[in-house]
Amino acid sequence: MGANTIAVTDATFDAEVRKSDIPVVVDFWAEWCGPCKQIGPALEELAAQYAGKVKIVKVNVDDNPDSPAQLGVRGIPSLFLFKNGEVVANKVGAAPKAALDTWIAASI
Repeated sequence: MGANTIAVTDATFDAEVRKSDIPVVVDFWAEWCGPCKQIGPALEELAAQYAGKVKIVKVNVDDNPDSPAQLGVRGIPSLFLFKNGEVVANKVGAAPKAALDTWIAASI
């Protein structure tokens, strides 16, 4: 976990994500997931780039099964963008930083 992204649990999901006053990108990931680790550094850089405008949080699906289940997450990495407590966009699978940046920018 880097300095820029925030670890979120099932217990803190509502407070950190649904009640956030800025858009939130949620990265559902797991330790054993290779593609999840590939996009980790890009998400850290984007979290720094969008600081104050967009919050990027990470949910470990092995430790926190409820949040992904509620959202119907089937594959990881899965990225969900929340705005005003609602999902406005989602993306499954790893993507290069430029593509993630474009996706976030288009959704906020």
